[in-house]
Amino acid sequence: MGTQWAVLVAAFLASAVEFVEAFTIVLVVGITINWRSAFAGTAAAALALAALVGVFGTALVRYVPLEALRFAVGVLLVLFGLKWLKKAILRYAGLKAMHDEEAIYEEQIAEMRARGEHHQQRIDPFGVVTSFKSVLLEGLEVAFIVITFGSAADSIGSAIWGALAAGVLVVLVGALARAPLQRVPENTLKFVVGIMLTSFGTFWGGEGIGIAWWHEDLFLPILVVFYLVVTGLLIVWLRPYAPAKPAELAATESAAGEALS
Repeated sequence: MGTQWAVLVAAFLASAVEFVEAFTIVLVVGITINWRSAFAGTAAAALALAALVGVFGTALVRYVPLEALRFAVGVLLVLFGLKWLKKAILRYAGLKAMHDEEAIYEEQIAEMRARGEHHQQRIDPFGVVTSFKSVLLEGLEVAFIVITFGSAADSIGSAIWGALAAGVLVVLVGALARAPLQRVPENTLKFVVGIMLTSFGTFWGGEGIGIAWWHEDLFLPILVVFYLVVTGLLIVWLRPYAPAKPAELAATESAAGEALS
């Protein structure tokens, strides 16, 4: 039961990040061009995703041995999680700008207007393709999360419910707000998801090569704490190398001037 809830929460958080990113692009297309183009691209991507998952997802679960699947999934999740953790560490250490959906939204709007795109009534091919590409790419990541989490933990239902809940929540909030979900703490979400992906990946990868974890599933929280401590230490270690912010730079120059005088 504990593993099922852990899979549900992990799938929910990871999927929420992907849905927010896809929603931002669809929103840009809807406002800049029209909603018919945005919805047409979204619907086409959803159909393509259903076909891809129906063919390859079923084959993966049906024909690949569970131990081999857990090892492969574990390696992929560790790599995927470390990629997100790297970004989170650099951002919290001040070496990389924080992810900002509002800034991305404004940038996408400016780029589309610079290309001469404007609001119109007919379905626009560029708008359809833009929405399709975004939803398909982010949707494939959600499908990857659901299939790998659900298959490795033998709890595909929990992963599906987690992803569905995330999708419904993002769509509902987006429909009400009609604005990019900049208030969603995406940097924090990515950090938490990175920790969970890496922890689950280590756990399932270890099981795939025959490691018998101490107290089995109860060892997962220990892995989570371990990666939290390691990432925290890395953030503290890297923080002194972050470039000075304008206010900090001005304060430093002022202090230096007072010292010289």
